[in-house]
Amino acid sequence: MRILYIDIDSLRPDHLGCYDYHRDTSPNIDALAADGRRFTNYYASDAPCGPSRTALFLSRFGIHTGVINHGGINADPRRYGHGRGFRYPGKFQSWMSVLVEHGIHTVSVSPFASRHDTWQVLEGIAEFHDPRDSHAHAREIYPYAEEWLADNADDDDWFLHVNFWDPHTEYNTPLEYGNPFEDDPAPEWPDQETIEAHYQSYGPHSAFNPESASIDWSGSWNLERMPEEIADREDFKQWVDGYDTGIRFMDDHVGKICDLLREQGVFEETLIIVSADHGEALGEFNVYGDHQAADQATCRVPLIVSGPQVEPGVDDDLHYQIDLAPTVTDLAGAESPAGWDGRSFAPSVSDGEAAGRKSLVVSQGAWACQRAARWDDWLLIRTYHDGGKPAFDDVMLFDVAEDPHQTTDHSSDRSEVTAHGLSILQQWHDDRMLEVARGENGGNPETPDGIVDPMWETLREGGPLHARESLDDYAEYLRSEGRDVQAEEIETNYNIRR
Repeated sequence: MRILYIDIDSLRPDHLGCYDYHRDTSPNIDALAADGRRFTNYYASDAPCGPSRTALFLSRFGIHTGVINHGGINADPRRYGHGRGFRYPGKFQSWMSVLVEHGIHTVSVSPFASRHDTWQVLEGIAEFHDPRDSHAHAREIYPYAEEWLADNADDDDWFLHVNFWDPHTEYNTPLEYGNPFEDDPAPEWPDQETIEAHYQSYGPHSAFNPESASIDWSGSWNLERMPEEIADREDFKQWVDGYDTGIRFMDDHVGKICDLLREQGVFEETLIIVSADHGEALGEFNVYGDHQAADQATCRVPLIVSGPQVEPGVDDDLHYQIDLAPTVTDLAGAESPAGWDGRSFAPSVSDGEAAGRKSLVVSQGAWACQRAARWDDWLLIRTYHDGGKPAFDDVMLFDVAEDPHQTTDHSSDRSEVTAHGLSILQQWHDDRMLEVARGENGGNPETPDGIVDPMWETLREGGPLHARESLDDYAEYLRSEGRDVQAEEIETNYNIRR
């Protein structure tokens, strides 16, 4: 079996043509979707980057692996304990390890593991190609995939993971590529009134400081594709043009990879999967160009599956990203380990049968501490640490079918729905803790502190990494901009002393 997994950073589905976006951002991905199966309610269980890919490749919830943050104790997987012999316990084998044991050669082209020191995502990868540039463009990634496919595409039984960074901030697609969307209108939301309200407020990556206060992550923030602030619709258009151009540039290289498969005569025989580690906020909760919540913008990701064994169509059921590993494992004819939390939805892929879940719980632990319940048309978000963002209340309820940008909180006027959402969160938490105690699914009773929720450990450390690293400097930055009241709010909320 030949499997190509195209893994795209920060790609939200509603900016792809196949998900009804009005701009032509993704003609090559759209072509795969037209002949394949498209999933509309597919969510990363743990966001953002490091927690997401750890959950994906280990097929276990962050509450079980411990990985929910980008730093501190919960950036690394928990130890396996006494059951760790010469090798890891078989029940907790990684997705790639299972495929290798089934005779599939596994390959990764990605700078991700070295960028985040998340080496657990390489467990079972037989061949690893790292361009050593954490912000490499698609044109730097593509040659590695091109060379490998030229030499190996017609071999049997391989899995190739290709990771493109381009839609991620900063939006720095080479200027010679131009702006394909210069004459296209920006999305209608956020409107001018919303942007003005956002600009008067604050928070990391807010409209007032989308570069996240005085922090310039790569030393290259003065980019022509990105405004220094988002004060009006014209600024927003420049911002979203930069994001969409990154998608189109990446999509061009997806097309090149598909052309290579055609040249090698194996395109029709290759299972092609397109997805993302997480989405991207483009104004939701006054976050621009980052992924800071357990919300619809951050946790909902695209999933397109095309190729042999695939029933074309659309699946609207709820699925976790961790469900992909057992699904592909099933399609490859292998057996999933007992220690995976993921559940196969192979019947949907191959036969169009319903194989979704009744509800999901998703997590954010790097920019805020949140969990959210997703069921029917509802999303309930519970915030334990707001990461310096005043837009987050303790409990919020949204109808994401009617309000995909989560602008109207129904937690006070739909009390029965709010109570149901909170009960989903509590039941999910209890079930995961019982799995640890009993050694079921992804729970491991032998790991130290296994019965402790990593969310509480992160709070004990002082909160999510990016917030605890920057809020002190952020308050000082606000003062330098004449926003003393807002600076005082942060200093008071987080006990920052001058």
